[in-house]
Amino acid sequence: MPSYPKTRLRRNRQFDWTRQLVCENRLSVSDLIWPVFVIEGENTREPIASMPGVFRLTLDLLPMAVGEASDLGIPAVAVFPATDSSKKTPDAAEAVNPDNLACSAVRKIKEKVSGIGVICDVALDPYSSHGQDGLV
Repeated sequence: MPSYPKTRLRRNRQFDWTRQLVCENRLSVSDLIWPVFVIEGENTREPIASMPGVFRLTLDLLPMAVGEASDLGIPAVAVFPATDSSKKTPDAAEAVNPDNLACSAVRKIKEKVSGIGVICDVALDPYSSHGQDGLV
């Protein structure tokens, strides 16, 4: 029998059932995380120019979006706050405020939608005036 590369054994790919058996990855809805972008205010859906069809939502509209993700079987959402520039400081003090936008969003989600995971970014860039992910 000639050696590789002249002969390539394909017995694991010959039939559909064997291809499914030996495939490495399968993506399902349970592997997804729904990103939610949050802004301050009320009853506002602000389009994100760089992501057509995606919006920043105020806290009052957030449970509806998270409920939609839950209804689709998506197990978790990731919260991304758009902090008002007046609250950004060099030391990112707003990050430790228990009533900041991210913390308020988590409380609102947990209050209104049960059984869905909430993931938060622990980076400081949403709260720092210099935009760095840490203290400079």
